[in-house]
Amino acid sequence: MLSVPTLWTVFIINFLALGLIWAYVAHSYPAFGAARLWTASAFVASAGAACAMLRVMLTDSLLPLLAAGTLMVFAAGLAAMGIKRFYGKPVGWRRTALSTAFAFAGLGVFIFAYDSLQMRILVYTVAQVMPFVLTLKLLLSPENGRVSPGARLAGVVASVLIGIYALRLVGALLQPGEYSFVRFNAGQSLVILLMVFLSMALNFGFLLMSIDRLRNEVADLAHRAAQQQRGLVEIRRDQRRAREQLGHQRGDGLVTDQRV
Repeated sequence: MLSVPTLWTVFIINFLALGLIWAYVAHSYPAFGAARLWTASAFVASAGAACAMLRVMLTDSLLPLLAAGTLMVFAAGLAAMGIKRFYGKPVGWRRTALSTAFAFAGLGVFIFAYDSLQMRILVYTVAQVMPFVLTLKLLLSPENGRVSPGARLAGVVASVLIGIYALRLVGALLQPGEYSFVRFNAGQSLVILLMVFLSMALNFGFLLMSIDRLRNEVADLAHRAAQQQRGLVEIRRDQRRAREQLGHQRGDGLVTDQRV
């Protein structure tokens, strides 16, 4: 079984790599606003994983879990905002701020006021999955008559993540103490590795969505350029015909004058 620090280190490196990829995309395409939000989401998630790993060293404190949970919820909110921005929907910070504040307040209450692992998992699960639940329809709904392969992949992965969180919540309520992300067993290690893979697959879906959108924009520009070129050709043809017609009319007029 993999150790806890190893698994969280994989999480950190995974999200850092994703953040660097999205940062490059955002730099290369400044007008692509969704890339900036997905960049921030990946880096915030990496910081959250780093805070969670501190729990291994600070065994007497739950503050790292409070920070990690809050940052992970914030990262999920940023990712959902990126989905909305991608589809041209209004993007506001209110919903993300509310879900993050809910996670921070709820985790804080059930850490310091009333210590309850089950309630902490409940608060975290609700706050974590809600942004994806609210944007799932956008990913799976047809855009311009079709669902892009990247959006379909991202939607399926988001659905699987929601299912994993739901199963973890049910397990935590039925068997308290067995489903903490700190007290690992073989099953927990497998779930964490699966979540690392799914987080990569989710971002890969976002990347496919971006490629498809940029390719369509290039195709539209090429189509408009071709239409403009055809329009210019037709204008020049009409101008040539007009000149030829005017030339014939003038020539006929000169012949008539000479006869007179």
